[in-house]
Amino acid sequence: MTKRPRRLPAWTSPVLESVRPVVEPARHVAIDTDAVDAVARWMAYEDFDVPLGGPQFDVDLAGEVLVDWTLVNDALNFAFTDFESGRRFDATWRGGTWADSDAMHACFARALAAGVPVLDGAWMARVDREELNRIFEGTIEMPMLDQRVEILNEIGTTLVERYEGRFHRFVASCTPAMYAGGNGLLERLVAEFPRFDDVSDYHGHTVRFHKLAQLGLWGLHRTGLVPLADIGAMTAFADYIVPLALRVMGILVYSPELAAAVDSRMLIPRNSDEEIEIRAATLWATADLTEAVNVLRPADMKLVVPEIDYRLWNSYHATFAPHHLTETIMY
Repeated sequence: MTKRPRRLPAWTSPVLESVRPVVEPARHVAIDTDAVDAVARWMAYEDFDVPLGGPQFDVDLAGEVLVDWTLVNDALNFAFTDFESGRRFDATWRGGTWADSDAMHACFARALAAGVPVLDGAWMARVDREELNRIFEGTIEMPMLDQRVEILNEIGTTLVERYEGRFHRFVASCTPAMYAGGNGLLERLVAEFPRFDDVSDYHGHTVRFHKLAQLGLWGLHRTGLVPLADIGAMTAFADYIVPLALRVMGILVYSPELAAAVDSRMLIPRNSDEEIEIRAATLWATADLTEAVNVLRPADMKLVVPEIDYRLWNSYHATFAPHHLTETIMY
């Protein structure tokens, strides 16, 4: 564990506080703090101009509709690699080929352009496998397509019953912060929409990852439509790609058994010790890297954890290097 001063508000967030009891006794994943310092010594001087949130596919969205776009896409932002073949889901749109979540965004942009009301709760509540498969036309069938149908049906039903079919009405009913005594956006999102309640049990201890919930709120914050008062409390987004990046950089060190499993693309079971330790170490190490980078940056150029997360994800999400594979709807 690092001994450097902890100035980031994220260290006291419910998410990072919940992963400490995993990181300290972990048997399968270690964090090399010397590597953290080594990476920080060059990463601190990079440009961290993270693109503003919102679509990049020439889709005319703004205001409340952009809020809907952000959270609908966020709800399905998981598992873009076929678990048997290892092939990645790619899609084409307007002359470009897109990978992973970008490919999903392109598919939704294509559907919107064709007049499909994919942001409307009533449509989500009734969409079936056949229709969603047509929308997600790509190089392979969208992985976990049936689960995506179930998620849309469940979310659409809740939106219709409580928020007139739109995510922006849910957002407007919350305090514009992650945590606000139960009325914060993160607190309400995981409570009212079970698909966002991303938690695991580690030897009797509840670990809160909340990957997609935080990612969606980061998207809203970046659009400028929903500035979060406590954005500094946000952690990294524990997925497949960020731990891959940290491992390539030497920051995460896997046990020989886990390294062999990941490199041979064996499935790592959901909620196994190995999977939980990968995700927990990812959150902790990314916060530590952010802290180390900030030590070297001027006072007016300090970063929040999601900016480091994006730097890692953006550089490695289309790499050929193997990442761990876990069949889950949470990332």
